[in-house]
Amino acid sequence: MQRAMRLLESVAEHPYGAPAKLLARQTGLALPTTYHLLRTLVHEGYLRREKGLFFLGAAVERLSSSGAQQKRRSVVADTLAHWRDSLGVPVYYALYREGEIEVVCVSESPEAPAVEEWAVFRETGHAHAIGQCLLAQLDEDARRDHLVRHPVQALTPYTVRDGGALLRRLTRTRPMQTVVERQEYALGTVCAAVPITAGTTAAAIAISVPVRHADRLLPTAHRLQTEIGRHLGSLSLSISI
Repeated sequence: MQRAMRLLESVAEHPYGAPAKLLARQTGLALPTTYHLLRTLVHEGYLRREKGLFFLGAAVERLSSSGAQQKRRSVVADTLAHWRDSLGVPVYYALYREGEIEVVCVSESPEAPAVEEWAVFRETGHAHAIGQCLLAQLDEDARRDHLVRHPVQALTPYTVRDGGALLRRLTRTRPMQTVVERQEYALGTVCAAVPITAGTTAAAIAISVPVRHADRLLPTAHRLQTEIGRHLGSLSLSISI
């Protein structure tokens, strides 16, 4: 099961398909083992084969069952916990789903506590790095619709003052650019969010640090971005939890 999941994760990293030899190298599996597992996964419908390349199959949709959903949640939680411990900061995973900002998972510890949600995250996306990062991945009409439903409001003296200023900021944000927010949501805290796009779903991984450690924010965010690149297959399979 574990080896098959590794193959599925590896295939998920190749939307245009991948040959068996490449998948074997990426997963560290012996080539005969790889061929055997690939045949099994194709037979079960989890993969499909076209012209010697392997793609995710229709049966991957069955992973939305409750047991598989819990497994995917566990993958995300374990990944975030690993980053929390290796980076020494709380880590957040969020999606933009059905027109709303949804913080799916937060990994914190006594040594690295998360930001307290004193103002509802889904209603204050203009003020925190997670929300700004997710909104930056939407088109302009979707952004404007969101701000009509959740208008800009000043949470701290540093919060963006109006919707127009926020829209201009989001327009200047380059695709896949890390978004930084400094005390706009909570005084004493600075945050950074790294965008993730899987299909049409906007997602983000974020971190926060006390303002007294603000010099750590960007270097830590760059390390996080590198880690995300290594685990993107797992996150892509789990992005719909």
